[in-house]
Order: sequence, then structure tokens, then C-alpha cells
Amino acid sequence: MKTDAIIEARRVKKYFPIKKGLFNRVAGYVKAVDDVSFSIKGGETFGLVGESGCGKSTLGRVLLQLQQATGGEVIFRGQSIHALHGGGLKAVRRDMQIIFQDPYGSLNPRIQVRDIIGEPLRVHLNTKRSEMDKRVVELMELVGLDANRRYRYPHEFSGGQRQRIGIARAIALNPKFIVADEAVSALDVSVQSQVLNLLKKLQKELGLTLLFIAHGLHVVRHISDRIGVMYLGKLVEISPTDELFQKPLHPYTAALLSSIPTPDPRRKRERIILQGDVPSPAYPPSGCRFHPRCPMAQPRCGVEEPVLQSAEEGRQVACHFPLL
Repeated sequence: MKTDAIIEARRVKKYFPIKKGLFNRVAGYVKAVDDVSFSIKGGETFGLVGESGCGKSTLGRVLLQLQQATGGEVIFRGQSIHALHGGGLKAVRRDMQIIFQDPYGSLNPRIQVRDIIGEPLRVHLNTKRSEMDKRVVELMELVGLDANRRYRYPHEFSGGQRQRIGIARAIALNPKFIVADEAVSALDVSVQSQVLNLLKKLQKELGLTLLFIAHGLHVVRHISDRIGVMYLGKLVEISPTDELFQKPLHPYTAALLSSIPTPDPRRKRERIILQGDVPSPAYPPSGCRFHPRCPMAQPRCGVEEPVLQSAEEGRQVACHFPLL
């Protein structure tokens, strides 16, 4: 079937075994990602949000085959990458890159910046030193860094500058798809906006497709075309950005939106306070996983798991009683 999606997840699962006892036997599983399906179109920015521990980063790593899926399938540019190994997987990874959350821990402190940025060129293309150095200069200028500082080490740069180094490394091979895993969460607010604007600029100039992972809806609002909301390993809503902010369909999405501070003190917003803590992904509730904390829960929610399905044009929601 022909599709305009550059990457597609089909019922993807990622379970981590819980081992106990003297013989290290498997006693259960942490269901970090549980039966997730969605697709991202070429040139699109898909925002992925949810509370800590909901499986966002794990899903991003599974899409890149940095972690092997327990079940399901990932289709990249029409090719299933689930069973790829060795040279086949290496070839695909030229077009799939990641920007890590931590701009400090993701850069080797013992290597000069020119070698950090140029490493993908050496590994994938066996680029000569002179050609690599020329490309590093281009990349540093593209992300707003002084190329004369390429012989310095990561500790000589600020947090925002280090994240720009990580971005330069991610785009070195001209990839088609990039996972930005909490790429701005460790930065100051003023620096966050600069990095977001840089990503938008690079996407337009290089034709990138982005999966932008973040904790808060307020961060993804200004960069995403569509947003997926995750809760306890499952997608509960997918919607175009403007429609989601105007009218959330899932009670969990509504609660996330109500927590965003408003700069206008005259504008009143009803705060939705969720009861209790997020359940453990090792022991998820029966039925709808959100029902123990949902203010609209009905008896049906505790016994029947809702399926992610179309609710309005271009929108999907997994809820028995959506906010239509």
C-alpha cells in the first residue's frame, strides 16, 4: 500500500524483563511501550509528549533500532528495519539520527569538537581528514557556532552551545529523519527558544523529518505539526497541534493543557488536578490505564481497554468517553 509516511510504527512493543530470585528468573515485564501505532510524514515534525516514565524515549530508540522491539514492526521509507543487521542496518542509520537529551553526557569530554562532529563522516563514509575538517566548518557555521573553536573540548562550551554541537553531529550525514529526545529540557528557557528556532530553520533548509520528544505541551506547540500524547506506554491521542490546543479529546490531554501557566493574569483557566501517582508500567491497571486518575471514569473504563481510533478528521483518541 502506497503511503507518504517516511516512518511508521506498527503495533510496536518494548518490554523489559523483571528478574528475581537466586536463578534470576523472569517474574514479569515492564511494558515501556505497549502496542503503539502511528506514522510520520516526510518533512513533518511530530511532537511526542507525556509524563516521565511513559515510554517516549524508549519509543524513539526503538524506531532507530537502538533498542530491539519486543514485538511489532518499524517501516522506514517503505522498508521494514526490524530484522536488519550489520551493513544493512548501518546503511539505514545514515538517514536516521538522534539528538540526545543531555548536552553534557552525550559528548565525549576527551575528544575535540571537530572529531565529535566529524565522527559520523569517518564511520559511515570513511572521509579523509581534510574533507572532514571542511565539512565540520560548514556544519558549525550552519548551527551558529564559531568554526575557529573546533579544536576545543566540550567543557569549553556552554550548555546551549554543546547542544548545537550535538545537532551538528546529527545532521552531518544529511539524514532524512531525526529523533530529538528531550533536546531542550536541560537548557535554560531563553536558550530553549534559540535551539527550537534552530531546529525549525534546519528542518526547512535540509528537508528534515523530526520526532520531537518533550515533557510539556508548551514546548512542542511551537515546533510540531502534529502531537501524540503518551500515557503509561500507550498513545492516547494524536491530533494536529492547533486542534489539540483548542479542544483536547482525551481527559489526560486536557489535564496536561490545564497545567500550562498563562502569562495573562486576567485569563482564568480551570486547573485539572489528577489524583494519585502514575501507576507502574510493570503492573498497569486493567481496562483504560488512565481510569484510576481520570475525573470522567465510568465502570466500563476499568474493564475494557479503549482502542486508538478516529474521532474527528485527522484526529485519533483512545477513550470510551472522549471530550467531543
